[in-house]
Amino acid sequence: MLIDNLVTSSDHIRGGTEKGKALDIIKPENNPKKPVINWASIRENRAKYESMKWAGLPPIEKNFYKESSRTASMSQEEVELWRKENNDITCDDLKEGEKRCIPNPVCKFEDVFEHYPDIMANIRKVGFQKPTPIQSQAWPIILQGIDLIGIAQTGTGKTLAYLMPGFIHLTSQPISKDQRGGPGMLVLAPTRELALQVEAECSKYAYKGIKSICIYGGGDRKGQIDVVTKGVDIVIATPGRLNDLQMNNFVNLKSITYLVLDEADRMLDMGFEPQIMKILIDVRPDRQTVMTSATWPDGVRRLAKSYLKNPMIVYVGTLDLAVSLTFSFCSDDLASDFGIQGIPVQSLHGNREQCDREQALDDFKKGKVRILVATDLASRGLDVHDITHVFNFDFPRNIEEYVHRVGRTGRAGRTGEAVTLVTSNDWRFASELIDILQRTNQMLLRKEKKKKKTSVEEWSPNNNSLKLQIWSFG
Repeated sequence: MLIDNLVTSSDHIRGGTEKGKALDIIKPENNPKKPVINWASIRENRAKYESMKWAGLPPIEKNFYKESSRTASMSQEEVELWRKENNDITCDDLKEGEKRCIPNPVCKFEDVFEHYPDIMANIRKVGFQKPTPIQSQAWPIILQGIDLIGIAQTGTGKTLAYLMPGFIHLTSQPISKDQRGGPGMLVLAPTRELALQVEAECSKYAYKGIKSICIYGGGDRKGQIDVVTKGVDIVIATPGRLNDLQMNNFVNLKSITYLVLDEADRMLDMGFEPQIMKILIDVRPDRQTVMTSATWPDGVRRLAKSYLKNPMIVYVGTLDLAVSLTFSFCSDDLASDFGIQGIPVQSLHGNREQCDREQALDDFKKGKVRILVATDLASRGLDVHDITHVFNFDFPRNIEEYVHRVGRTGRAGRTGEAVTLVTSNDWRFASELIDILQRTNQMLLRKEKKKKKTSVEEWSPNNNSLKLQIWSFG
């Protein structure tokens, strides 16, 4: 019926058979015009369907920001100086047409959460002294209800940059969370490790009885379904498992008003774009969306353009490494070599059972083993504050993955060291590696030593936050 309405009518005759079935044949002499698809009608029907789909949903409140007098009094020169001194932050308004003013950064927690005593109490309990740069600039934007793209390495505090405003968003809606009929906040993450990390942060900063659940493949599917159907406020999920529950009608996503795409570049690298598209079909279009990424390639830009509305972007342009443990990225057999030498070590890769992966991470965090041998699986979602070294036994597949790998060290303001082995097949990446350091104003001094067929090039930034050693063999 729908097809009939969308195709221009024309004269048909019945004639001919194929296995006993009559065929519709158009006589060319009587029908000089071919059937034409009515695109205007298709667009009209789509608009009607969209209107019907989202009819009856409660309104969304997005703007909860009350700028402090201290923040409002900052001059433009003071703002620019602050951004320069805090990891060289740059901001931009991606709205087409007339641009909006980028909000001034908040320098103290009181400047943004003064009217939210429960959040301030949690912050004081944890012992934070001041917001991280990404938090200082992101909070005023998100709390005004503006979509945000945050480009920053892991370990910069970006999880709390979207969680704290999310808590306020959830508890400040005109409809109480008990009457929404589903979760109000959704966080999509590329790996179960990162998803569990975000869920742990939700639990640590428990706010006004907000309930959260972590949904990921390899976990107890029935248990996850039971918790979701009983009612939660925040869903933290990997795209594959959430898409599974969505397609089987175990979770209602129409109630989502606050969406986070965490580590968007990694989700695209892992091939999750089809699942993300299916998930977002059922999320209301007038939601607020926050996207985080460590890199800004074309794929992430396309994703942002498709699913964010008039966003602002905050770019933390630094490679200062904040990470007494050694962290190696390489193939699984290297862990066996360490074990033969009597060196305590754990390995982490996608083929291990989930319980074994969690045990490996727990042993590493508690210091039972001081070396973790891992694949790129661990380049996201691993939050261990005392990592001092990242050793790239195998060179990353691309320079973006290198950024995520070295982000495991130097967390929470500490410094770290990255050592990378480069073979003759990898030299095409070396110039990009050095270029990253130069773009972040880290001057490099080159020293070259030659011994037989092995050469060592040591590049040291002037601020000593990272020492890069490139070894070439053969």
